Amino acid sequence: MNASVLFLSCLMAAAVARPDSPPHDGYGYSAPAHQLTHGHEKHQKGMPFAFDYTVKDHYKGLDFGHDSNSDGNLETGKYYVLLPDGRTQIVTYTADHYNGYQAEVTYEGEAKYPEPEHYKPAPAYGHPAPAYGTPAPAYGHPAPAYGTPAPAYGHPEPAYGHPAPVYGAPSH
Repeated sequence: MNASVLFLSCLMAAAVARPDSPPHDGYGYSAPAHQLTHGHEKHQKGMPFAFDYTVKDHYKGLDFGHDSNSDGNLETGKYYVLLPDGRTQIVTYTADHYNGYQAEVTYEGEAKYPEPEHYKPAPAYGHPAPAYGTPAPAYGHPAPAYGTPAPAYGHPEPAYGHPAPVYGAPSH
């Protein structure tokens, strides 16, 4: 495809995609049919409720909780958390449709920071390398300490001659 055909295709796509009216304010959504203003808002009474919870885990150092109550018009409550520095942060609040969320933040306890550990550099050396290699054998296979033994005697000679007859001639 040559460059002029590609350019014309892109131009045509842009012309087709162009809206007939200017874009709306915001994220492309039209404004609501009626605008709410603070002075003219109408609020329905909420449902009354009450709740609370607490979490304490001494092993992990967790301590936090929350309690809240509402009569349907005014909500009051408090939540707290144990901070890493040892203090407890407490937030006491009220909230309604006219005054909004009103909070007071207080702290209990004194911040404590652990003593910093003194810097201990790691040793600059590693494990020592062996100063020797695998030892070579100091000797070969042992040679026999003796040769083939020489015979200690020759062939035996008869110690006696032929035996003499012990009997005489036969008698007739």
